[in-house]
Amino acid sequence: MADAHQKSHDYHIIDPSPWPLLASIGAFVMAFGGVGFMRYLNGGSLRLFGIEWAHPWLFFIGLAVILYVMFGWWSDTVKEAHEGSHTRVVSLHLRYGMIMFIASEVMFFVAWFWAYFDASLFPNEAIQASRVAFTGGQWPPKGIEVLDPWHLPIYNTVILLLSGTTVTWAHHALLHNDRKGLIQGLTLTVLLGVLFSTVQAYEYANAPFAFKNSIYGATFFMATGFHGFHVLVGTIFLVVCLIRSIRGDFTPKQHFGFEAAAWYWHFVDVVWLFLFFSIYVWGGWGAPLAAG
Repeated sequence: MADAHQKSHDYHIIDPSPWPLLASIGAFVMAFGGVGFMRYLNGGSLRLFGIEWAHPWLFFIGLAVILYVMFGWWSDTVKEAHEGSHTRVVSLHLRYGMIMFIASEVMFFVAWFWAYFDASLFPNEAIQASRVAFTGGQWPPKGIEVLDPWHLPIYNTVILLLSGTTVTWAHHALLHNDRKGLIQGLTLTVLLGVLFSTVQAYEYANAPFAFKNSIYGATFFMATGFHGFHVLVGTIFLVVCLIRSIRGDFTPKQHFGFEAAAWYWHFVDVVWLFLFFSIYVWGGWGAPLAAG
């Protein structure tokens, strides 16, 4: 009778979990709260069922729920891995899932590149549609001073390329069971990620154009800003991997969590190269450079 309950396959039957339901509730609350937050920032109102929802608190409550779900759900996944539930079939499907996620992220950035190239290749239509004071059928629009691509942007490019080599070093160290090299490589990668975000924050603070009142500023900040957000997420991902590496969670044969972080980081690197050459170099070609 006991043999009838023995596991005789490579598939993992997941125990009942509260995380999918909590994630759905948190996402809804955060989305609805985000609408109220934006109304609040613009001094507007959002009344529903006689209640004023134009405030920031609902958004942050939803965000807190999502962060809690992320911690709990991924902790369960790590626990399942340690218990031996991640068989060769389960590990393969985890890899397929990460590949599909990165593919969806690629299409996400395709949308922003599409918007940028549509505005830059057809500037007359884009500038007229934006209803701003810039004139002339050219890109960037007259009156816009662009950032020098060979100053901070090229510096950030070198930083990300270096971070790609350090995360690869960490991966090779892990495969050769070199825990010290794994920790050193991940530490350097995290520091480079923080440095990239710091430089981009400084660049944004001193940008000669704003997000609003310019189709150039809107497309620039949406594309580069979402990339910056992905760098932040990737850095947190690598910090978690660093903590797990220090704890000794990863082995040469079982380290999908690290592989997923490395894939994501390389994806961020590649997207930045496209951003650098298409938006900073090509997109600002011939335009006056901002001082400093």
